[in-house]
Amino acid sequence: MSAAISRRELIALMLGLPALSSGCSSEPSLPPAGELLGQSHAIGHRIRDGFQPVPAEDAWQSVDVVIVGAGAAGLSAAWSLQKAGVTNFVVLELEPDAGGTSRAGQSEGGSFPWGAHYLPVPFSENRPLISLLQEMGLVESLDADGTPVIQEEALCREPEERLFFQDTWIEGLYPATGASEDDLAQLAAFRSEIDRWSEWKDSSGRRAFVIPTSQSSTDPEVMQLDQLTMGDWLRSHGWNSERLHWLVDYSCRDDYGLTSEQTSAWAGILYFASRQEQAGSDHQPLMTWPEGNARLTRHLALSTGDRLKTGVAVTKISPHGLIRTEADIPVGKGAELCEVTAFETATQTAIGFRARRVIFAAPQFLAPRLIAGLSEQTDRSSSGFRYGSWVVANLHLKDRPGSVGFPMSWDNVIHGSPSLGYVVSNHQTGHDYGPTVLTWYYPVIGTDVRQVREKLLRATWAELADVVLTDLERAHPEIRQLTTKLDVYLWGHAMIQPVVGFRSSNQRANALMPFGGIHFANTDLSGIALFEEAFDHGCRAAAEVSAGLSG
Repeated sequence: MSAAISRRELIALMLGLPALSSGCSSEPSLPPAGELLGQSHAIGHRIRDGFQPVPAEDAWQSVDVVIVGAGAAGLSAAWSLQKAGVTNFVVLELEPDAGGTSRAGQSEGGSFPWGAHYLPVPFSENRPLISLLQEMGLVESLDADGTPVIQEEALCREPEERLFFQDTWIEGLYPATGASEDDLAQLAAFRSEIDRWSEWKDSSGRRAFVIPTSQSSTDPEVMQLDQLTMGDWLRSHGWNSERLHWLVDYSCRDDYGLTSEQTSAWAGILYFASRQEQAGSDHQPLMTWPEGNARLTRHLALSTGDRLKTGVAVTKISPHGLIRTEADIPVGKGAELCEVTAFETATQTAIGFRARRVIFAAPQFLAPRLIAGLSEQTDRSSSGFRYGSWVVANLHLKDRPGSVGFPMSWDNVIHGSPSLGYVVSNHQTGHDYGPTVLTWYYPVIGTDVRQVREKLLRATWAELADVVLTDLERAHPEIRQLTTKLDVYLWGHAMIQPVVGFRSSNQRANALMPFGGIHFANTDLSGIALFEEAFDHGCRAAAEVSAGLSG
């Protein structure tokens, strides 16, 4: 292990600039309180290194289904199983809280997100997701075509977004100030091409770009876009405007944690074309809450009840054909079972489950490590699954920072910063003055993400807090004086990334296929880390399992 990274090096690594107003002293001005948070790496690394506890004979339980992972996909699978009448299941989650990257925190000032924080209003075709929103009481009515009318308090309140550009805040995210006629002409041409793709349909009537992506066309004309980067696609149209390239690059970093030079053009166009119903229309309205998408995962977790077991690390999954004995479960003589062994972190004891089916809703890179025989008996590989790391910080402020130009919005982006800026947690509540919590997002981007991730894991709270404050000082020079608490969360493997060629790869297609009674559900299987994708895969896997149980 190399020596700890210095404050100067960390600021240069993450922000690409020297320290600002705080100088380069060893004791920068920091908030009086804060902590460094993260995923449960210790037990995960023990399992990676071969930790295989054996449950006692009386520590086994028989169930119909074991769901591994209580992120959005696993919780969606549990919700869907119950809709199908399957209730004899458990959901096992390593972390102390369910929700995956859709988790939230709580303080005296209210809730705030630790990850995903919005959901576009679904189109009428996404009936399962609309059903969930109806169950949550978020849908007032359905239009004639089935499009949901969402309760106003769940829709993102204006002003929605602003950009700090040339020392002032402007409305929207396009850096329009001082744009030339050529800049604006290229922006118009880009939007026209997005309009074309938003209306494009194949011979079967399927749109090119739909969320969930399982409904998208696989026509060769569409899929060939997966063979070049979004940056190359822009240049292939002769678009070289720095402002347009910045907007597209920001969009790729925002949803995928990749630059436009790393993102598949298929995914880059999806970002824009899937969010508008027809040519020329605005993007779908956004739903958001102070706690972000934790509003959704908490509802799913509550519906799961005591079947959800947190603080439980799965250590091994033995598929059909590798079980030593049959469990006493009413599935019929000779039925094959899966075995799942796990470790309760609170009691430090090994437990086990014998199940008719397993839904693996954890990231794909864990599958070869946990599922016995997967690597030996199939040609599957997780080598093509690339994951992005993120740093998320929540700053508790005693008052709002000042703003020059357009007023504080829900989403606040700083041009020229490698971060994504911040969202305001209590924006939806209508409180535009006084204390607030700002949630700051930073995707780890570079040619060697693993090396950068390792450096971040060695950083202290004080060093990371200083990076956050240094970045925000670009737009808010007084941010250090206003911040009373600053917590930082490190997401080591936060989300799958749609690099060139992944969407059309055999690896991704193969990962969708069941293996020995084990079914798979995760955004990894789309290459797009969105709630809609997790929900879609959870519902699909649950349908596969329900059909198998009744067959």
